[in-house]
Amino acid sequence: MPTKQETLPIPERAQQILRLLIEEYIRSGQPVGSRTLSQMGSISFSSATIRNVMGDLEDMGFLTSPHTSAGRIPTAQGYRFFVDKLVRVSALDTSEIKRFQANLEANLTPEELLKTASNYLSQMTHMAGIITIPRQNAVIFDHIEFIALSDQRVLVVLITNDREVQNRIIKVDRDFSRAELEYAANYVNREYVGMDLTSVRDKAKTELESARADMHDQMSAVIDMAGHVLMTDDNTEKDAVIVEGQTNLMTFEELSDVELLKKLFDTFNQKRDILHLLENCIAAEGVSIFIGQETGHQIPDECSIVTAPYNSDGNVIGMLGVIGPTRMAYDRIIPIVDVTSKLLGAALNFK
Repeated sequence: MPTKQETLPIPERAQQILRLLIEEYIRSGQPVGSRTLSQMGSISFSSATIRNVMGDLEDMGFLTSPHTSAGRIPTAQGYRFFVDKLVRVSALDTSEIKRFQANLEANLTPEELLKTASNYLSQMTHMAGIITIPRQNAVIFDHIEFIALSDQRVLVVLITNDREVQNRIIKVDRDFSRAELEYAANYVNREYVGMDLTSVRDKAKTELESARADMHDQMSAVIDMAGHVLMTDDNTEKDAVIVEGQTNLMTFEELSDVELLKKLFDTFNQKRDILHLLENCIAAEGVSIFIGQETGHQIPDECSIVTAPYNSDGNVIGMLGVIGPTRMAYDRIIPIVDVTSKLLGAALNFK
């Protein structure tokens, strides 16, 4: 994850001008000139002084000058200094927080809670909301059932975390009787109840091999089937991240380039790079911000990601956040992401 910049020998006057310039650029999306800043009531420097300071900031790598304008825009380095040292975080509207909290307190499954949180991030920021599903070591095995279907198929009912139900149909090599399926379910429920799925899969790899050696061929086949279910992870990297509001990004001029959008949407479709980025900051406390090239992987340099971990029973089980242009209102996005992570964690603790 990105580290905060070392304190630079940048005068307070230059910091004030840099903050106002970035805030104005975030608001307008247009290069900012010295005349614009000099007309702000919150600054008392002359246009000439501001122009000289802006030149110094450009030399330091905080600003750059587009070829078509006399004004300047922030660089990724400028944004980094801004979010680390200068940003003034805004307070969220209390009534909006209460509405979101009420939505989370509805009778929702954990999966529905995650989707609600991702939707909320997207709607509140008008960007793309992202959230990882809980890691497998946070998913506790409770119960499994096998129900025979036609054409050598078996319906698997997997219950985790007391109430989450997954239904899966698997293809088997032959038809199994009801007694055989009950035997397999009883074996699995006896051996693995209360364990997290990661531990279940690790244990199943060795113990099912040992158990099979003591069984006749018919029961061995049944246990093979049970092991196949437990050791198959349906949460692929593509499915491990929920993304909502991708099309919101098309409204930002700096992300409107067709090739850039294609690259970004390909990343959303694959989700692998987003997942790896989020997993890398799973141990972080509070909000993390990745600007431009700091995001790495296949996410365009024109984007920033603001993330925060969410917890259940005191343990970090996933990450959530927002993807948008580097020209995002960090003062507003940071508290939205922070509050969402806290409210989601609180809601999951009651499930």
